[in-house]
Amino acid sequence: MAKTVIQEALNGLIGDLRATHGDNLASVVLYGSAAAGDHVELRSDYNLLITLNRITPEDLRLAQAPMREWQRLGHPLPVYFTTEELSDAADVFPIEFHQMAKARVVLFGKDPFEFVTLSDANLRHQTEYELRSKLIQLRRLYIPASVSIEKLCDLMSDSLASFAALFRAVLMLHGEEAPVAKPECVRATARRFQLDPEPFEKIFAFRANDYLPPTEKEANDIFGAYLEQIDRVIQVVDEFDNAPSGD
Repeated sequence: MAKTVIQEALNGLIGDLRATHGDNLASVVLYGSAAAGDHVELRSDYNLLITLNRITPEDLRLAQAPMREWQRLGHPLPVYFTTEELSDAADVFPIEFHQMAKARVVLFGKDPFEFVTLSDANLRHQTEYELRSKLIQLRRLYIPASVSIEKLCDLMSDSLASFAALFRAVLMLHGEEAPVAKPECVRATARRFQLDPEPFEKIFAFRANDYLPPTEKEANDIFGAYLEQIDRVIQVVDEFDNAPSGD
């Protein structure tokens, strides 16, 4: 969990949400890297899921006031669901719901995932779609970033955080327990599919140690090796045939 400042911000937000939504507020859940203990100060978001018993335009309009201060602190807007929608949408958002269920801290109310059944039926399709979409985006963003060591390292660091979340789904497809922490999830994926771990480890160093490659060429070489490993993961998912066998 976060330190005193963010705890105070979360407590303040929950108090504002309770005053705003009253009995309509069912739960507030922190999920993602902050809940998993994988948070990097000033780089990771505090992601919140807010469940209401009902959601009308008026309910969302009233939420504007408590969200104003939360956004001012640099945090993203929470995800809003009704308690009924969480059960109905579990098969539509398999990756997101698996991530929320795996790494979450209930800050207020009842655990909204207590009675949610998560299905893997659509997990492969969404995983491949998300991986390919992020790969296309990564290629686009590389064009302007390729001439700056700092921008390129930021691009690799930020994108790996997104890919790591998807690697969890890749491991689950193959019947393996996916680590919650992003670095461990990437390492487990590299071991499972015999990837080259070196570019991943160098990118983690950008994040954790403020390390930068000494030359533009070296930064671009790391990116090339990184892209190759991402391609290999996508190939693994593309070749996956339906039911996980654990092999």
